[in-house]
Amino acid sequence: MRFRTRTFLLCFIPFALLFAATFWTAQTMVQSTVRSGLLASLRGNQQALADAQAKADVENSRFLKTEGASPELNAAMQPLLAGVVGDAADTDAARKAMEEQLRGLGERMGFDLVFVSAPDGAPLAGVVRAAASRPDQKGQLAPLENGLVAQQGNGLLVLGDRMFEFASAPIDGNAALNGTLSVGEFFHLPDASKPAVLVRAGEAIDYNLNNAPDAAVQAAMKGCAGRQECEFVLSGAHWIGIPMQQLGGGYTLWSLENVDEMTRPLRARLRTFLLVMELGSLLIALLSSLVSSRSIEKPIANVISQLRNAEKTGELPDAPLALSSTREIRELTESYTRAAVAARNARQKLNRGYVQFVGSLATALDARDRYTAGHSQRVSQYSSATAEAMGLDREYVERIRMGAQLHDIGKIGIPDSVLQKPGRLTAEEFAKVKEHPVIGRWILEGVEGLAPYLDAVELHHENWDGSGYPHGQAGEETPIDARIIHVSDAYDAMTSNRSYRSSMTHEQAIAELLRCAGTQFDARIVEVFVKLPGAVFAHEASGSEELADSLKPVASS
Repeated sequence: MRFRTRTFLLCFIPFALLFAATFWTAQTMVQSTVRSGLLASLRGNQQALADAQAKADVENSRFLKTEGASPELNAAMQPLLAGVVGDAADTDAARKAMEEQLRGLGERMGFDLVFVSAPDGAPLAGVVRAAASRPDQKGQLAPLENGLVAQQGNGLLVLGDRMFEFASAPIDGNAALNGTLSVGEFFHLPDASKPAVLVRAGEAIDYNLNNAPDAAVQAAMKGCAGRQECEFVLSGAHWIGIPMQQLGGGYTLWSLENVDEMTRPLRARLRTFLLVMELGSLLIALLSSLVSSRSIEKPIANVISQLRNAEKTGELPDAPLALSSTREIRELTESYTRAAVAARNARQKLNRGYVQFVGSLATALDARDRYTAGHSQRVSQYSSATAEAMGLDREYVERIRMGAQLHDIGKIGIPDSVLQKPGRLTAEEFAKVKEHPVIGRWILEGVEGLAPYLDAVELHHENWDGSGYPHGQAGEETPIDARIIHVSDAYDAMTSNRSYRSSMTHEQAIAELLRCAGTQFDARIVEVFVKLPGAVFAHEASGSEELADSLKPVASS
């Protein structure tokens, strides 16, 4: 990871985490506050409903007590009681009379269910309202035939698929034959805007939750059994609920509230506000982090840039670097500058040592034979002049100049009896001489600073058409410095005296180079070489004998 990136992240991430934690905390506090408010509201509704139910129970009790004391009801009740208790054979007429009286009572008071029961709770007669054909109408009260079970007191009564909330009171007649009058109204859950669940024995009997899976509702209500308040997740939303009303018969009406739904508008507003605030703060933190990281990274990046340039050029610049206000970074750049100066001085000393070493090697080689004296220096002069004329970089020209001085260094390993033989060499002797490029590479490989000149030493006898030695390379397989030295070496060999022949003139040697261009020599290099100014060739002729035999017919060393 880049230092600038690391610095930026270390500055920015803590701010981002802090803002994220603030956002989450605010959301949680809002939800907790709303939840507490909803619970308080539900408890208030619970108390209000309990008060209303108590009031309604009192009124129902008064009404039922009044109706239970009615002489007409008592008179109609006696035959039914007599039929049940006294085993009367026919009570049908008495039941119909009672049903008519109960129908009148129900229509007059708007009840949906009216029935009377024996002292043991067994149903005697009753009427129930039928389903209406239109929502704005009420059905007619009809005799209650089947499905009524023994019910007394107050509570919830289930008849088939319909539920009734009912209340009961004794009929004031003969104490021994006292019965019960019960009235009820259809029980409906509130509309969907007031979520509710009717529960009995931990099982959800009915609910008005839209799109809620039955299994999920059942599981949620089982978990709420025996609790005064309950919180659960249903269809991915958080809900809270409390038992709002005990309906008797083991039925409990639970009132629910969707916390997520209730908090959504407030959370949306809060989210918008916090996002605006946090985005602004994050933008400021981002800009601050960028500026901070850049101020820290810039001087270090400058040092790195200088080092990368040093990789390419091989030299450390000693120019002062831009200093930072940070003490550690300032000390780093100052130390780098001092190190660069020291490395530059050391490199200059090393390069001077290489130059002196190369000169010494070339001088030692040329001193072995008076015919080759000055050969390496002249080849170096011709090669560097050619490289300059071709427009090569100064660094490359210097490399070629040094490589040319060393090109015959391998001849140190050739016996004097071969090198200084006055006549022509035999095939075996010439084969021995042809080993000098490989010997030269072997000698220079041990010195790291001389590595750039290995190709010039080893490959300066490779021909353009692949007929040269030691590897038979062709064309541009051979590096350009070796190809340039090859032309310069051949020219100097042809224009130098040998013990067995006289030197060629400049014009004769140039003619030979042109003739062999494209076969032994790179034609492009020859074209440049022959156009060099005459001052380049002003020297005292001397030479190297084996080159005269290696060229066909041009002599080349």
